[in-house]
Amino acid sequence: MFDWMLPEKHAIAILKKDHDTVKALFDDFEKAENKATREKIIGQAVTALKIHAVVEEEIFYPAVGAHVGSQVMNEADEEHHVARVLIAELDRGVDNGHRDAKFTVLAESVRHHIREEESEMLPKAKALAIDFEALGQRILDRKKELLEDGIPSDGEHKMVAKANGRGDTPAKAAASHKSTGPRKAAAKVPAARARKASSHASH
Repeated sequence: MFDWMLPEKHAIAILKKDHDTVKALFDDFEKAENKATREKIIGQAVTALKIHAVVEEEIFYPAVGAHVGSQVMNEADEEHHVARVLIAELDRGVDNGHRDAKFTVLAESVRHHIREEESEMLPKAKALAIDFEALGQRILDRKKELLEDGIPSDGEHKMVAKANGRGDTPAKAAASHKSTGPRKAAAKVPAARARKASSHASH
């Protein structure tokens, strides 16, 4: 079992606290009984996740990545990418009937990411001989900047903005086909009959 008893400003303790915060928001979302409450939670969680991703990618990952190993880091990068795509779509604020489902999928993805970080990456990182409290202070300072100055846009937000909602999800496409009903296939004329008709027409 990984020992999480760390000083408050230790970089790993700060990231673990972030994890606990978003997991609590995911739990609150599942218990929320009305749309307004769910929307408030979505906004809080999305902001927390965006800030957390920035400080991990800018500060923590570069500091520990070489020691942790490329496979773990590559998976973390891809999990961040998947989460950012969902976050970018949620940031559009469009409710096409999928909004709650989209946030639920985001929560499931992030919970998985947290489990992997806390069981693999963070225990390996903790063994490094670096000043984790100085690293933690850099993380806290960057968080403060992001809250004051805003969170920079990322590639996933640009990609989603460019798509501008085009393209049905598989479920929407299926519903659309169902509502219009199956198309009747055009009757095929046997080749022999077609030749015969053509011959009569030419006489």
